[in-house]
Amino acid sequence: MITSPLPDAARANWVDRFAPEGLKPWLKLGRFDRPIGIWLLLLPGWQGVALAFAQTRTAPDVYGWWLVAGFAIGACLMRAAGCAFNDIVDRDIDRQVARTAARPVASGRISVKEAWAFVIGCSLVSLLILLTFNLTAILLGVGSLALVAAYPFMKRITWWPQAWLGLTFNWGALMGYAAVGGQVHAAVLLLYVGGVFWTLGYDTLYALQDIEDDAMVGVKSSARRLGGRVRTGVAVFYGLAVLCAAGAGVAAGLGPLFAVGLLAYAGHLALQVARVQSDDGALALRLFKSNREAGLILLAAVALGAIPL
Repeated sequence: MITSPLPDAARANWVDRFAPEGLKPWLKLGRFDRPIGIWLLLLPGWQGVALAFAQTRTAPDVYGWWLVAGFAIGACLMRAAGCAFNDIVDRDIDRQVARTAARPVASGRISVKEAWAFVIGCSLVSLLILLTFNLTAILLGVGSLALVAAYPFMKRITWWPQAWLGLTFNWGALMGYAAVGGQVHAAVLLLYVGGVFWTLGYDTLYALQDIEDDAMVGVKSSARRLGGRVRTGVAVFYGLAVLCAAGAGVAAGLGPLFAVGLLAYAGHLALQVARVQSDDGALALRLFKSNREAGLILLAAVALGAIPL
């Protein structure tokens, strides 16, 4: 039985250090040993909530703080469900890729039926949380299922599965904004589009780890498509992400402190671009993980934008 951490999981992750042996495969199926994915799914939702409150210059009430907590719990569960579904669909490919061969379904530690039960269980609990939101947010949440279901197949039909991940992972921005005010405004649409470009950039960095294995098994990715132009491509994606975020701030009428935070966000992304090396997968992983801080910086910028000067 393979029990060592996956290459993109921290060696000191809490699952391998502290979790009971019987729970480890299940926690790894949901990628709880690699929480960066939870952050990257959660932060757009929080940004959408923050934008709605910042635009109206109001502070979160009890319901607003429940949205913060509900999105956090939901992000943990839906990311886990999405990863398990991805592992079910990709189990044959995963067995051929060094980084993913030890995944629980690919390695046989969890059966396909058991993985489906995991997906359904996580989804049902997430549904209960979703039903506490308003109708617009509920409808948006249901609509996101099509994006989630289609994602594992994108790497087979397009060179840009990272773009589809961007559409999926940033859907929470629309939901978070709508959950506050019951509608979708141009400001959050710009925030969403900016998030799509942000994800396209950071997931291109992530795909550098698998570029050789992906070529062998015929899996498509933006990293493979860009080839030697990865740095230029990521720079363009990140630049568009910053421009769209700036547009969101203008459309929402955010204050000057938003611009200060946006500059910090742009600087963080620029440093990633300056450091990336297309032949260094370990560095690419570190840069990818640093996007938690990038997302937090943008979240802080949006929140600060509510402060008048």
